[in-house]
Amino acid sequence: MALKFQYNKTALQNLRRQLSIREKALPTLKSKEAALRLEVRKIMIELSSIKEDLESLLKKAESYNSFWTEFPSIVKVNKVNSYIKNIAGVKVPILEDIDYKIEPVSLFNMPSWIRVAIDMFKSIMTLEIKMEVLETRLHALAYARKKTTQKVNLYEKVQIPEYSTAIIKIKRYMEDEENLSKSSQKIVKERNRRKEAEL
Repeated sequence: MALKFQYNKTALQNLRRQLSIREKALPTLKSKEAALRLEVRKIMIELSSIKEDLESLLKKAESYNSFWTEFPSIVKVNKVNSYIKNIAGVKVPILEDIDYKIEPVSLFNMPSWIRVAIDMFKSIMTLEIKMEVLETRLHALAYARKKTTQKVNLYEKVQIPEYSTAIIKIKRYMEDEENLSKSSQKIVKERNRRKEAEL
């Protein structure tokens, strides 16, 4: 949609103000976009690393497949501790630690592999929770990066050129009007002088 404006000083001042706001905001938006892009890249690398770790752990757990049916549900996630961090103006969750609750059982009556299974189960759950938190962070940051990129493009490719063009048009119009006014004043003065000379 084309920018609508009037050809007067008030509109000119308003357009200059709007242009100035956008020109000052553009570097900040570009640095925010770069920071978000870097953060998204870091998270994607971290996510792929965790996925590889999880896959290798799950392959290792396959050797215990026959035992998992006997594995009692003694390990539960009690609490996931996280906090909110502000990254380039976006609030995202950061995982602190995971509190596991292990049901009291007599390890003497359980098979010897139960201890290993408990550790393996905790490791798998830890990696899955880390992935979940990272994916939440990734979605929030990717969405913010997309919106920031759109705003940068809007300012850089649409609004700043439109405002600049509008300012030039208003200036030219006002200069033309001033020139016409001066010319008409000269013509009127010349007529008045001729009339006076005739009298």
